Amino acid sequence: MRLVQLSRHTLAFPSPEAALREPNGLLALGGDLSPARLLMAYQRGIFPWFSPGDPILWWSPDPRAVLWPAEFHVSRSMKRFHKSSPYRVTINHAFGRVIDGCTEDRDEGTWITPDVVLAYHRLHELGYAHSVEVWEKDELVGGMYGVSQGTLFCGESMFSRRVNASKTALMIFSHAFARDGGQLIDCQVLNSHTASLGAVEIPRREYLEWLGELRLQKLPSHFWVPRELFLPA
Repeated sequence: MRLVQLSRHTLAFPSPEAALREPNGLLALGGDLSPARLLMAYQRGIFPWFSPGDPILWWSPDPRAVLWPAEFHVSRSMKRFHKSSPYRVTINHAFGRVIDGCTEDRDEGTWITPDVVLAYHRLHELGYAHSVEVWEKDELVGGMYGVSQGTLFCGESMFSRRVNASKTALMIFSHAFARDGGQLIDCQVLNSHTASLGAVEIPRREYLEWLGELRLQKLPSHFWVPRELFLPA
């Protein structure tokens, strides 16, 4: 299989099944980060990831890491912490600050370049990209953002500046998402952090089947309205 060079003049992507095995899931390069292309990618189970200075790379790994929100795993220590949690959790209150946090809080560097930030800001303005914020009083201490596809949420990145802040973001979001009909959270590639929270790997083909079904379903109209999801006791 060969890597496909995307054209700026068409939004077409190759089939995810054509992705390379090594590096796992690499499908194409080039194109742009326009809202139309990004939405086409997410609808086909494809996402961008690349290092600064490199061309845009598009991926669809096999297997795919997913989290069933109703099966979010809360450890004993997290349960104890959450009982007296100082955090307040909101949705879509500070998208720009969340993506900035994901950009800045990376010792190993980040793929979230200024062009990527601008691209996801555009998706947010169009109602497709969303953020979850974790606050300690009035200080933003953690959060996550991603792209909605019906009752499937494609998680992109998260950050944490206080103990358990990113876990709190995903836990509270998962509970609210499941309660209002959310079915699946895409975690892209499994790591120790998401695995500890209940994420598992499924074959890409199975993920694409779920995506095809869930992206046509709808959450209640109020779900993405900026609001508080959790208040400390």
